Amino acid sequence: MKKNEGIIDWFFRFVKGMFIGSGAILPGVSGGALAAVFGIYESMIAFLSNIRKDFLKNVNYFIPVGIGGLFGIFVLAYPIDYFLKNNEVQVLWCFIGCILGTLPALYKEAGKNGRKPYHLVITVVVAILAFIGLLYAKFNMNVVVEQSTLSWVMAGGIFALGFIVPGLSPSNFLMYMHLYEPMTEGIKDLNFSILIPVAIGAILCVLLLSKLVSKLMEIAYAVIFHFILGVVIASTVIIAPMPEQYSGMSAGGIAVTVVLFFVGLSVGLLMEKLENNYKPAEINS
Repeated sequence: MKKNEGIIDWFFRFVKGMFIGSGAILPGVSGGALAAVFGIYESMIAFLSNIRKDFLKNVNYFIPVGIGGLFGIFVLAYPIDYFLKNNEVQVLWCFIGCILGTLPALYKEAGKNGRKPYHLVITVVVAILAFIGLLYAKFNMNVVVEQSTLSWVMAGGIFALGFIVPGLSPSNFLMYMHLYEPMTEGIKDLNFSILIPVAIGAILCVLLLSKLVSKLMEIAYAVIFHFILGVVIASTVIIAPMPEQYSGMSAGGIAVTVVLFFVGLSVGLLMEKLENNYKPAEINS
């Protein structure tokens, strides 16, 4: 029985990593927000901020997450890119459904050390301000950055920032700078002149910021997680398709959109249920 539970837990972490990885390259979605939604953000930051502590234990825990993440980034890059170009509305509503399905788990996680009324105020205020900021950026940011080794290092830093700062969508910022499409093309084509500097930038960002975030989590856990909850809510609302994107959509297309939303919602709720049934021991305890 324990062996079966171990296999299920391994696969469960792989699926989480797959969602986080694919979410990291999906415009409007934050890998860090998805990590928080799937209950591994705190453990991930603790590991990255002090890699030597419980190294083998942490590596063993995060191997399936990492494999799933790489699968989500490299294997799913092409189909996600294809469906976003041809069925954007359906893909986005499926992701929205999945995120909404896991919000109850994130809300529970935010209050696991206690919850006070002002924590909920923080969530509401942050959600409103983050939505306004994301909406402004969506329609007003447009900077052309010349492609170079330095710009790809910067792109890697921005990409990693999406994992460190929940709610920050690196794909959106890369799109504003006209680096998103060349980077996804580089991922699909395994262009190492892009992949290597991106990896360097990502590693530097993680090393520089993970300790700071970990320290903030120790000092003000409830505040940070309710802040994250607000950002997740805002970033979920902001990726909802605009009214004009439904123009010309057939009844069949709308039906498929509704079905995919509920499929995503069911997956999110199922993942929370599975986590409750097969939740592993805290790796950093």
